[in-house]
Amino acid sequence: MKIPLLKTKIPDVDKFVRRCGYGLKMFRGEKSYARHPVRGMLYPRFHLYVKDAGANWELNLHLDQKAPVYEGQAAHAGEYEGGAVEIEGEMILIFSSNYDII
Repeated sequence: MKIPLLKTKIPDVDKFVRRCGYGLKMFRGEKSYARHPVRGMLYPRFHLYVKDAGANWELNLHLDQKAPVYEGQAAHAGEYEGGAVEIEGEMILIFSSNYDII
């Protein structure tokens, strides 16, 4: 799920994503963020990549249900749409709409 956010409203996307409950995750030199809905478990987890898209930030959200099967491979059982992803995306959008007053 792709979520566009205006840079004028969210100038510091790293700070915004952390306030949404996501932690920084580095993989092969690429920055991403993860949020674990089940405390103490690595999976399932919501996973975000942030892309600079001109006047917007583009958040690419998916749900990782389990770890990659093959070591060193990026393939995973990720869901890019569906109930849980849509609810999480909506929560991020609601948070962004109220972000300037926080």
